[in-house]
Amino acid sequence: MSNPNRKWLIVAVLFAVVAITGYFLFRSPQGVGLASRFHPAQTYAEAVKRIEALRETEPATMNPRCSLQFMSHGKKTAGVILFVHGYTSCPQQFSELGRKLFDRGYNVLIAPLPHHGLSDRMTEEQGRLAAEELARYADETVDIAQGLGKRVTMVGISAGGVTTACAAQTRSDLYRAVIISPAFGFTMIPTTLTGAASNLFRMLPNRFDWWDSLKQAAGSPLHTYPRYSTHALAEILRLGSAIRDAARFKRPAAQSIVVVTNAADQDVNNALTRDITEEWRGKGTALKTYEFDASLQLNHDLIDPQQPNQKTDLVYPRLVELITQ
Repeated sequence: MSNPNRKWLIVAVLFAVVAITGYFLFRSPQGVGLASRFHPAQTYAEAVKRIEALRETEPATMNPRCSLQFMSHGKKTAGVILFVHGYTSCPQQFSELGRKLFDRGYNVLIAPLPHHGLSDRMTEEQGRLAAEELARYADETVDIAQGLGKRVTMVGISAGGVTTACAAQTRSDLYRAVIISPAFGFTMIPTTLTGAASNLFRMLPNRFDWWDSLKQAAGSPLHTYPRYSTHALAEILRLGSAIRDAARFKRPAAQSIVVVTNAADQDVNNALTRDITEEWRGKGTALKTYEFDASLQLNHDLIDPQQPNQKTDLVYPRLVELITQ
């Protein structure tokens, strides 16, 4: 005959395992310190010196097309634009749009995100990306921009959109944050499970998967990584979760925010973007929203002219208007 006590012990152990696993999965993702450490450049010369220091930290294995891009009028201008590229892309993504803003009189800075832009497109370096690095990147680039223009506008897409949202939440010296298709969540993950997915991806071993399983490395421009890291995606979600938590209790610091969504986006969760937008709006933030209609059938990356089936002739004029208005 079986021992009843043994059965109860097994049940108790299984219950404990399920309870502990559930706790770690469904608790809020581990927090990211969003408190900014203001250290703004005081002059144009100081800002340029910091830019050169950033360039010097780029590895020798950097793809030349992915190095930091600085479009300068040689002096501090009325406005400066910071562009923040998306995860697995690089500054080349915003180069053409940046040139359009430069021609309008803005200084333009496009710095690579940490672990991005390497010549080896199959590098596993990108898997080291951490939410804290994105928050520090936001701080550092806004600090530099203070010496480049009197009014600082930050523009980011996807993971760059989350990074820009981080600056919007914390930097009172940010004139405008333009947040495009931010990756607060992904369409493949139900909204209510976004936090659990972030925790799970961080707990499990890192894995690399193709963005396009059919075309693989041939499915994206040569300045991008064709694969994504599950750990890196989890870190992007973790930063997004920290911003959403902060937005519930505190008005964003930026002077104005523009949130741009794409109704045809098959990658990011627009519902989560609407949630944080309403949190900000409810706190009296100077906020504007714009959505590209689904009928346009735009890519998630609606910026990079080297992505297939782009419609930058439609997208760029509207974005320039939203950035400069």
